[in-house]
Amino acid sequence: MSFTADRLLLFGATGDLAQRMLLPSLCALDHDGLLDPELKIVGTARSEMSDAEFRNFARAALERFLPAGRRGGMADFLNRLSYQALDATTIEGYDALAKKVGTPQKGLAIFLSTAPSLFEPTIAGLQSAGLAGDNVRIGLEKPLGTSLETSEEINDAVASAFSEDRIFRIDHYLGKETVQNLLALRFANIMFEPIWNSNYIDHVQITVAETVGLESRVAYYDDSGALRDMVQNHMLQLLALVAMEPPTSFDSTAVRDEKVKILRALRPVTAGETVTGQYRAGAIDGQAVPGYDDELGKDSDTETFVAIKAHVDNWRWNGVPFYLRTGKRLPKRVTEIVIQFRCIPFSIFEGKGAKTQPNRLVIGIQPEENVNLSLMAKVPGLDRDGIRLRPVPLDISMPDAFAGAVRRIAYERLLLDLIVGHQTLFVRRDEVEAQWEWIDGIRAEWADESLTPKTYSAGSWGPSAAIALAERDGVTWHDE
Repeated sequence: MSFTADRLLLFGATGDLAQRMLLPSLCALDHDGLLDPELKIVGTARSEMSDAEFRNFARAALERFLPAGRRGGMADFLNRLSYQALDATTIEGYDALAKKVGTPQKGLAIFLSTAPSLFEPTIAGLQSAGLAGDNVRIGLEKPLGTSLETSEEINDAVASAFSEDRIFRIDHYLGKETVQNLLALRFANIMFEPIWNSNYIDHVQITVAETVGLESRVAYYDDSGALRDMVQNHMLQLLALVAMEPPTSFDSTAVRDEKVKILRALRPVTAGETVTGQYRAGAIDGQAVPGYDDELGKDSDTETFVAIKAHVDNWRWNGVPFYLRTGKRLPKRVTEIVIQFRCIPFSIFEGKGAKTQPNRLVIGIQPEENVNLSLMAKVPGLDRDGIRLRPVPLDISMPDAFAGAVRRIAYERLLLDLIVGHQTLFVRRDEVEAQWEWIDGIRAEWADESLTPKTYSAGSWGPSAAIALAERDGVTWHDE
């Protein structure tokens, strides 16, 4: 749908995500002149609150989570806001909500950030109140189910009211600048595409490491675990962007068609190609931290770490392993993609100092946004044994390369695209289902083999078995 909405309805408007990400993102967009002057924003949640009280609530969130330099015009932004309390489980309150939203002149965008159990009654309520028409699009925050079956139930409920071109499934990693830059790196530069295949690439590593433990996500995380929380969505989207074929254009259909081909080409994982772990007490940045069971307050078999050796069964990637690794309470917070190229076929250089190392491309996504290409170069000076070689980095720091550019919250990009109707950075239903089918296969393999998480100390890089998973192939995880 090509309309630009002049109404935005935020479900879960008093929740943690709204305070930390949604309201700051919208205020920042307004500050930069990217919101239509006519856009009105209606928040809804269970809490009883007047418009003025909601604006005060929003002001407190902005002062806490939005940098001072991006709060210019905050008063004008707050004037866009209004509020309507709603019990999403009952149909009665939706007429009052529709009255509060009013009649959009251009269109309505809805951001649904609620528990998955509320999706079906919310969709039914929106339909009953006339808030699901052709000029309405809806953004869905994860989790979209806990399996293929539950995901299909949610998608069926949403599809009963909204056509696929009006459904925007959110994976906030796709809003990150460096994730989008991965597409530019691959498809706006001629040097990489000829060697972006199994002839030249030895393996790929994708790491999403966190130093935090459970924080405020106790109930959700123990039901989910690392596989469903991180691998099913963020990591598989990164893998798809690395592995996809060049799309014919940057429109939503072309890009997502190529991603889903990769997801469907993922080989089922065997028990020997995966390692799970759960952290025990240890230290992060020199500070003692408790183990998972201690934080949870009970014994649990939920994994807080998972490593997987994956394969994409197609011509481009035949024989190239993709090593995926994610976990909590790891030594540092980092999200990165490592493209390890093969060794040169023959070296013309001789001598102890002339040993070559294969090139490596490291794409840093967070906390630092950078691209580092390691190349072999001659060490300056003279040597009796001949030329000495050493790997040197070509290092591009995105903040330095684009000095003065605003470092944006990922949700700024996604909220703006929801409002104007650009679907490229959102996940299509067939992508979600392909992701869940692969993840369900892994969980079934764990169950068949009665696998339980191995322990690792907080502050380490996970169970030793994860190191062995890569090293038996002669691969070392990139931990630097």
